[in-house]
Amino acid sequence: MKRTVKWMLVAGGLLASVVVVSGQAAQYTITDLGTLGGTDSQAFGVNASGQVVGWSNPTGGSGWQTGHAFLYSNGAMQDLGTFGGSESQALGINDSGQVVGEAFIAGDSGQRHAFLYSGGPIQDLGTPFGGTYSVAYGINAAGQVVGSATLPGATEWQDLKWHAFLSSGGVTQDLGTLGGTYSNATGINDSGQVVGNAGPAVNNNTHAFLYSDGIMQDLGTLGGSQSEADSINNNGQVVGWSYTSSGGMRAFLYSDGVMHDLLGSNNSRAFDINDIGQIVGQFEPSGAPRAFLYSGGIATDLNTLLPSGSGWTLTNAQAINNSGQIVGYGISPNGHEHAFLLTIPEPVPMGFLAMGGLTLLRRRK
Repeated sequence: MKRTVKWMLVAGGLLASVVVVSGQAAQYTITDLGTLGGTDSQAFGVNASGQVVGWSNPTGGSGWQTGHAFLYSNGAMQDLGTFGGSESQALGINDSGQVVGEAFIAGDSGQRHAFLYSGGPIQDLGTPFGGTYSVAYGINAAGQVVGSATLPGATEWQDLKWHAFLSSGGVTQDLGTLGGTYSNATGINDSGQVVGNAGPAVNNNTHAFLYSDGIMQDLGTLGGSQSEADSINNNGQVVGWSYTSSGGMRAFLYSDGVMHDLLGSNNSRAFDINDIGQIVGQFEPSGAPRAFLYSGGIATDLNTLLPSGSGWTLTNAQAINNSGQIVGYGISPNGHEHAFLLTIPEPVPMGFLAMGGLTLLRRRK
């Protein structure tokens, strides 16, 4: 399933020449979000208030197999629990602090259901299409939830019998497919536009889609057989990844009807884009995964923007809010994988950010 719900990367915002910058002075403060008592944690979403969601091991746990969904707020990590099973993870949060994700049901049969958290116990969103599995990936300001759920008879992800859903006002809508048997919705903006990936499913390959005004549009690929959209901002810009004709996986930005290859390098993926057009993700500049920020036409390895001697290796940037706060995960100074929150120390006017004018992103001569 989509646990590395978003993995590999490289990002893009406004298309310009792409330069991977390194060796810059520290520009971010980093907060180790810690764990729920175990060894590991990962962060997948952040809202305008800096609240963060993801998963972490409770005391005695190690690895995602025992992870519990968390909400990090006001310096504390809260365990959101499960539906009686051993595992859960929080995958999205809106500015009201509502959280969505998935949780195992009692009995640890492997069945998991989508959940919604609105301040009390997590709410089971059920399996709307008659199957046994569901997962929620995103929630917008209006409380609309997107994800996917199995059809009757499907056994986990291997059957590709999942359909994307949009839940709004207590009504769950099947978004259909691009002609195959599979679709999965991964992101939604405040206008209700939805992105994800769906069949034609030729040889189990799927394409990125944009669902708007009742129509699912195939966004195509960068020349290869498969693509996936991971996020959409309020301007309708979409990011994700696609295979090329040579077989490499590359981050893309879809804007104004065109899918753009952001970095022109393989093993990259874009996971999130904010309303300013800043993008975060993961790439492999030297064969090892690194978290990146793309802003104003320049891609920056986020590891170069940490305080000297921080002890961190940032491997994955999963989400960015409109203030430029970034969350993801990496290897912490204690040697375990921990969720992090990056914050720009000094407030910067939004217009300045949009122009790519931050000192931390200036081109080196």
